[in-house]
Amino acid sequence: MDADCIVIGAGIVGAACARALARAGLDVLVLDDGRPGATAAGMGHLVAMDDNPAELALSSASLAQWRDWMPRLPAACEPRACGTLWLATDAEEAEEAERKQARLAAAGVASRWLDAAALRAAEPALRPDLRGALQVPGDGLVYAPAAAAWLLGEAGPRLRRERAAAVALDGDAVRLADGGRRRAPHRLLACGLDAPALCPDVRLRPKKGHLLITDRYPGTVHHQLVELGYVKSAHHAEGESVAFNLQPRPTGQLLVGSSRQFDTTDPAVEPAMLARMLRRALHYLPALAGLNAIRGWTGLRAATADGLPLLGAHPRHPGLWLALGHEGLGVTTAPASAALLAALVTGSAPPLDPGPYAPARMIAA
Repeated sequence: MDADCIVIGAGIVGAACARALARAGLDVLVLDDGRPGATAAGMGHLVAMDDNPAELALSSASLAQWRDWMPRLPAACEPRACGTLWLATDAEEAEEAERKQARLAAAGVASRWLDAAALRAAEPALRPDLRGALQVPGDGLVYAPAAAAWLLGEAGPRLRRERAAAVALDGDAVRLADGGRRRAPHRLLACGLDAPALCPDVRLRPKKGHLLITDRYPGTVHHQLVELGYVKSAHHAEGESVAFNLQPRPTGQLLVGSSRQFDTTDPAVEPAMLARMLRRALHYLPALAGLNAIRGWTGLRAATADGLPLLGAHPRHPGLWLALGHEGLGVTTAPASAALLAALVTGSAPPLDPGPYAPARMIAA
């Protein structure tokens, strides 16, 4: 055997899992082909999401770990505890903010309502007629590629990393593109949309998203800004959609999102979709029209049918573990995903109920 566990994929989820397994006492080999994936393309928003109880449990547990890590993160990770403002445009969205606040409070996540005047004082660049916002001060941001590298470095001497492309699984072996084989009693797939090529019964849908970043305008925005209609605007099960999501980077730049397109793997920036996204952003932040954009790009996220990641044992292949399908929440939920996987692999008590995330819910035994 070349290791106790082979982790395929070194994005934020794979890196967190590799670190957790190594710290649990396993010899870990990380295989990664070096191509940029979802970690390199995302916003790095650390956010408590509450579409359902399982998502909130995973994100809130992860945020507690991120807050513990924040003081230790190097400057390259660009950590910032900026908080999130969920923006309400009308009475209906203000009522949704109240329900959201109750859900977050039940999970121990602090938040507070800002009325229109308080919102204008907090973010004067926003349009002045917004109804208010739900402020979640415990949210933050991080530069995910640097954070993934830091996690791998934190794993200690039990972790080794190899630049190699995995092309097939063969029992306890991983076959590589150069013809080599690496063997381990445990193999963990954390390679996003590349996973179905290795394990065809894993069903993941690609979700393409556009992002745009401006030149440096420090002080323009202070919080991560997200419209309260984000879930209904950006999480449609089908079709194309956009929603307002803007992040103040520590560099003084503004990172603007977001869009969703299903079932395409074309990485090209599409001017029509980018224009829709920017019109939505201008609806909330009119001052954006006077700023210079310096780059736009896209990313591909791996999504499951029910919106929850696949975390746990493959029901038919002994020793094969899955950490897949985090879609746009991989950066946020990497710590708790890793803690859960490490507990399941080592047979220790899981920190969360593993049931909602079990791959068996989507893969027949």
